[in-house]
Amino acid sequence: MDRLKDKVGIVFGAGPNIGGTIAHFLAREGASVCVMDASEAAARETAKYLQDRGLRAFGVAGNARDPADVKAAVDATMAEYGRLDIAVNMAGRVHWSHVLDMDLDDWNDSVASFATAGLITTQHCSRAMMASGGGSIIHILSTAAHFGEADGAAYCAAKAALLNFARSSALDLAHLGIRVNTVTPCSMEHQLWTTMRDEMFDPQWRQPARTGFYSRQEYLDQMPLRRFPRAADLAWATVFLASDESACMTGADLAVDGGLRHKYPTWSPGKHHPVDVRDYARGIQLTKYGEPQGPLTDLLGEPVQR
Repeated sequence: MDRLKDKVGIVFGAGPNIGGTIAHFLAREGASVCVMDASEAAARETAKYLQDRGLRAFGVAGNARDPADVKAAVDATMAEYGRLDIAVNMAGRVHWSHVLDMDLDDWNDSVASFATAGLITTQHCSRAMMASGGGSIIHILSTAAHFGEADGAAYCAAKAALLNFARSSALDLAHLGIRVNTVTPCSMEHQLWTTMRDEMFDPQWRQPARTGFYSRQEYLDQMPLRRFPRAADLAWATVFLASDESACMTGADLAVDGGLRHKYPTWSPGKHHPVDVRDYARGIQLTKYGEPQGPLTDLLGEPVQR
């Protein structure tokens, strides 16, 4: 549990699912952690969760696309812990729209919350890392950074921009001892009980007609490992990239997607190894900060209906 002993990190975007789990795993491996979130309540909750387990952490409210907020979080971290070695950026807002209906404000919001936030967090964290002798910056992406998606022009463009920003900044910062890498998940398991609840729990659910929609069953049918990634899967990948185990890696992207990105496009695993998504849901655990909270069927106090 000492892979990150004596290191200090900041996690931008620290709710209890992905960001909070990453912060938890960094701290469990020995890092002292600052968690920043646009929601002050989320930042406080995550920090308290870590502190209650004897881990070193504090929380601050702030927007990762606001230079003043990011600088304040970095300055607070340096004042509290005296150095900065790790920065994890997973902040951002998603907008879905057909390209002909795309609202320009939504487009600009997507670019600002992913690509611009990537620039701002990298700039301020790198300056602090230079004083600490180097460090590791990790941006959390999405398969949207690598593919086009119907109704997803803003999200795909913004994530792809962040991907190539990370690659380019890795080259700019290499001689300073600062590594920049990315982690790419696909649709996450926790979305089955957050954004995809109706599909999981409503026996009368019908698939919407909009162009870019696909069901969780259709998604699962494309997964070679026959499961969705969990927050803990991303957290372990982040721990690896934050640690000295990845000391010779920069500009790299780790795919944490059950094999989705690397399969032959016309091969559908679900046709050969069928898994019903509701049966899958019955067997998974609700998690918070990467720790089990109980079976998904407990969410409504009754079994998932087929």
